[in-house]
Amino acid sequence: MSRPNDRPPSEKKSLIDHFAAFARWASNLVGSVWAFFLALLVVVVWLATGPMFGFSDTWQLVINTGTTIVTFIMVFLIQSTQNRDAKAVHLKLDEVIRAIHGARNSLVDLEDLPDDELERVAKEFAELHRRACATAAARGGHAKRPNHRPAAKDRSET
Repeated sequence: MSRPNDRPPSEKKSLIDHFAAFARWASNLVGSVWAFFLALLVVVVWLATGPMFGFSDTWQLVINTGTTIVTFIMVFLIQSTQNRDAKAVHLKLDEVIRAIHGARNSLVDLEDLPDDELERVAKEFAELHRRACATAAARGGHAKRPNHRPAAKDRSET
């Protein structure tokens, strides 16, 4: 089965394609246990060299500059990967909504609604959930799902 983004082998990749591939690779790499241990090692080595450099301002500046640069670059790489993943999830959910008979197609592209409309839809679903719980309790079933935690907004009201 052909995927929508499959390209003929002869078609060249754009700079954006190369960046997306690099961002995914870098995000996977820095999210690994090895990257964590490497970062931990850098900090331990930096701390160990403190007495050698007299805990000088330059010694402190090295770690501050290094971490600032890495953080600055990683924000963009990780955000790019998160944006792509979120878009893929939204598209998959849109396909599920379209495929299920009885699902409301108006929920497709819900993420593009203004905040007040999203809040309205969230309240609608909270009301549906409340009614379902009340119906289940009236029938002698479970009023809540196991391990159900209300949304953060709901918890703050209790």
